[in-house]
Amino acid sequence: MGKNFKEQVSPRMTADYGTYVFSAGEQMVYLAQGLLLTGSFAYFFYRSVWAFLCLTPFLIFFRRKKRRMLAKKRRQELSIQFKDAVLSVSANQKAGYSVENAFKEAYRDMEMLYGAESMICRELYAIGKGLENNIVLERLLYDLGCRSHVQDIMQFADVFLTAKRSGGNMTEILAETADMIEQKMAVDREIDVLLSSRKLEQKIMNVVPFFIIFYISLTSKGFFDVLYHNPVGILIMTICMAVYLAAFLLSEKIVEIEV
Repeated sequence: MGKNFKEQVSPRMTADYGTYVFSAGEQMVYLAQGLLLTGSFAYFFYRSVWAFLCLTPFLIFFRRKKRRMLAKKRRQELSIQFKDAVLSVSANQKAGYSVENAFKEAYRDMEMLYGAESMICRELYAIGKGLENNIVLERLLYDLGCRSHVQDIMQFADVFLTAKRSGGNMTEILAETADMIEQKMAVDREIDVLLSSRKLEQKIMNVVPFFIIFYISLTSKGFFDVLYHNPVGILIMTICMAVYLAAFLLSEKIVEIEV
């Protein structure tokens, strides 16, 4: 994208997919989950109410992690929907529509496929309204690419702008772009299938230490008492918690592969 074109981009028209805003219901659910998780750490590692109070800042990191996970999931869904929209636009162009009208017609196809409240329908509606207000399509797509934080959409906007300016074959470019996105998604699906068992194992291993502590505490009362409410025990359990968190973060990175 040229510098002049970037300066012309209008303010964000709809959602910024780089961030996620919790609804009121989600706020309550994730607050409850964060408090339960914090309470579990305070009980299993310290058996202290004061430890629970000291660990409450953990809620901030928990909320941030949840927000990143939900934002990533939303971007993945948008990428899938965008691929279908590009296929629809390509088919409409082959049917004789201009590229601008092809995007307008794609809204109807996506409405039947995903519903009027879907992300792609909202974006195609915004594109249609922008075209009615004489905003060039390249600008609208670039705005979507910037807000989506999805590499495929941003690359599509770049290729579309270049093709528009150079007079390229838009029908062929749209078809090839949709095919490339589909191939990448196919690779993603294969990786997910290969890693699904490993991700399940990771989730199980994340809770195993808590079950071990709970089982021993239940069957051998007083076994862990020496580790609580004294400086040495607190230090040992703090080290154990740090090792556990480090292992948790490392296991997440191992099973997280992006194409």
